[in-house]
Amino acid sequence: MRAVLLILIIAVIAVIVAVASGFVDINQIRGAKAPRVATTDNGVVAKGGQAPAFDIETGSVKVGSTDATVKVPSVRVQRPEDNQAAAATNNAQ
Repeated sequence: MRAVLLILIIAVIAVIVAVASGFVDINQIRGAKAPRVATTDNGVVAKGGQAPAFDIETGSVKVGSTDATVKVPSVRVQRPEDNQAAAATNNAQ
């Protein structure tokens, strides 16, 4: 049960991030209409109604590779001239 709840939370967060970042754009193009409901001797009768319609645009991701020349800095290590270790210091007070 915890695993299902965790998966649902992650899915909701992913949808929120996708909409907030502009990767998914949702526009409502048709509004909803409630059905007409009437009661009769036979029970409740519902007629009409309309579900909303949405236009959803998603972003695209293109993945590829290119050859590039990158300058890498050179690192030179110089050893001290005299081979003596530095005196140990204790700065704790």
